[in-house]
Amino acid sequence: MGERRGEEVSTDFTFLRSSLESEQKRFLEELEQLKSSAHPLDERREGSPFGKREEEATESFELEKRLALEKQLIDRLAEVEHTLHKFEDETYGLCDNCGKPIDPDRLDALPEANLCLSCKTLQAKNAKGK
Repeated sequence: MGERRGEEVSTDFTFLRSSLESEQKRFLEELEQLKSSAHPLDERREGSPFGKREEEATESFELEKRLALEKQLIDRLAEVEHTLHKFEDETYGLCDNCGKPIDPDRLDALPEANLCLSCKTLQAKNAKGK
């Protein structure tokens, strides 16, 4: 019975790895799309019905929004790539902080989880205290 449980975990990890690889691909595609759709500030629309200041404010707002989205995608991509690297090191499913196994239910819900629930809770408490 112990062997079968090990096979199930291995199969689950294979599925989770595949899911993470798909997510990595999606993030890379979204980043590429975001970068290719960005308009350089030099490309101003000629004959805009808005004044120059309003146009610059709109462009600035759009740039900030795009940069925030880009940062979010880069951060998520880094998490996924770190987790995929853990598969290569055969440390997937182990907490980065304490080294104990992460609850399989937590991994099912959040395949890129790299901290066990205890360490994640402690991290959240420390972040609030600052």
